[in-house]
Formats: sequence, C-alpha cells, structure tokens
Amino acid sequence: MRISTNSIYQSGVTRIGNLQSEQAKLQEQISTGRRISSPSDDPVASARALEISSAQSANTKFADTRQTAQLKLNTLESNLTSVTNLLVSTQSTLVGAGNATLSDTERSFMASELKGSLDALIGLANTQDASGNYLYAGFKSSTAPFVANAAGATYAGDSNQQLLQVDSQRQMAVNATGDNVFQGSGNDVFATLSNLVTLLNTPITNAATQAAYNTGISTAIGSLKGSVDNVLNVRADVGAKLNELDNLDTAGSDRALQYSKSLSTLQDTDYASALSEFAKQQTIMEAAQKSFVELSSLSLFKLI
Repeated sequence: MRISTNSIYQSGVTRIGNLQSEQAKLQEQISTGRRISSPSDDPVASARALEISSAQSANTKFADTRQTAQLKLNTLESNLTSVTNLLVSTQSTLVGAGNATLSDTERSFMASELKGSLDALIGLANTQDASGNYLYAGFKSSTAPFVANAAGATYAGDSNQQLLQVDSQRQMAVNATGDNVFQGSGNDVFATLSNLVTLLNTPITNAATQAAYNTGISTAIGSLKGSVDNVLNVRADVGAKLNELDNLDTAGSDRALQYSKSLSTLQDTDYASALSEFAKQQTIMEAAQKSFVELSSLSLFKLI
C-alpha cells in the first residue's frame, strides 16, 4: 500500500495537534483547579454536579430561613419572659389582697397597682418587632392586636400562623397569636385584671360584700394561675422550636459539608494525577515532534 508524503505530514500534524490539545486541557485544569470546564468534559459528572449544586442551593436557603425563624422566635421568647414575670408579680399582689385585715384604702392602693399591671400587660401584648410588626396580631401584623376598654381589652388580630419552610420536610409556625396567649383556655387575663381592679375599689360594708370579695379573689387567683400556665405552655412550645432549629442547623451544616466534598470530588482537579499526566504528555509530545522531523526529512531523492 502506498503512503503519500502528504499523508505522512497530515498524520504527523494531526497527532501533534491532538497532543497539544490534551496538554492545553491539562494546563487549564492545573491553573483553574477545575477538572470540568464544560459539560462535554464529563457529561455524567457534570449532570451529577448540577444535581448536587441544586441541593446545595436549597440547603443554603433553608439555613437563611432558619436564621429568620430563630430571630422571630427569640424575640417572642423575650417578650413572653416579660409577660411571665409580670403575671407572677401580679399573683404575689393578689395573694396579699386576700388579707382580711386590709382596709378599703389599702385595697384601693392595690387596685392602682393592678391597674398599672394591666396597662403594662396590654403594652407587652402590643409589642412590635424590629421591623415594626406586631408580635401577636397574626396576619394583621400592621395593626395593634389589643385595644384597651372598660372590660380589659379586645383582640383585633387574627388566629393565623406565620409559617416558614425551615427544611425540606418541615414548616414551622414562628408566631403566637394574642387570642391564644392572653385569652386562651378560657382565661382572659385582661378581663381578670380589670375585674380585680373593680373588686378592690369596691368598699366592704357588710358580710355580703365581704363574701363577694372573698369569692372574687378566689376566682381571680384561679383564673390568673390558668393564664400563667397558658403563657408557660406557649413559652415551652417556642423553646422546643428553637431547639429543633438548632438540630436542623447541625444537620444542614453536615449536609453542606457533604455537598462541598462531593462537588470537589466531581469538579476539582486532582493535582498529583494532573501533573503526572502533564509530564507524561510532554514526554510523548517531544517524542512525537522528533519522530515527525525525522519522517518529514525522508525522501527517495536522498537515496539516488
């Protein structure tokens, strides 16, 4: 079979060109640290890397959402702590109000103290967060949830929960509504305090008014205890959610680390392997160039 001089040249040029292309690719991998610069470099690894990148992005978004949830719940927990302290202090005052030796004047002083507690409690119930949203108004976050009146306070918010997607399989309520916190379980704490103020301002003139007073104090003590228990239950729920968010953060961090490792395995350059291959390609290139020079110098005229 005849092989023309042109074919010899073309074959040599093609071989050297392929070697140069392989060297250029290795140089790019070494300089950029990336094994895959385009999907065609490794279609299977590229597809897998795309899947992992998508999961990694979702994991990062969930982590950001958890930070928002933690901020909201910590703000709520802080406010509920203040509410608890106020109600516990009010309980102490209420126990003292049961003293049969108190005069009408002394009871009126207690009434003034409890009126101040009622006003303070309404203030806490109408607390706004750093963004100016009311904590206990549900979806009506731009409207003060409680409006003071002669009976204590009425609720102007709603019962909707603000849900955040804190993980792929977990939606979490990050608010507490005022009707549940302050008027839940049949104990309207504002009405209880308002009735107490009226009761303490009512003079005791005979056995009947004394009996009514004693009954009123006993009823108020029971109602106030129910209100404190209700607030403590809400706080316990908030605390459980904060603990859950911590656990989800830990799991999310572990996933993020695993995603990073998997992407590195798929995309990053193995420098030891790449440098070894580059050295090998250089040797092959030098040999190919020498061979091409020798072949290209061959001619039948040199044999005449």
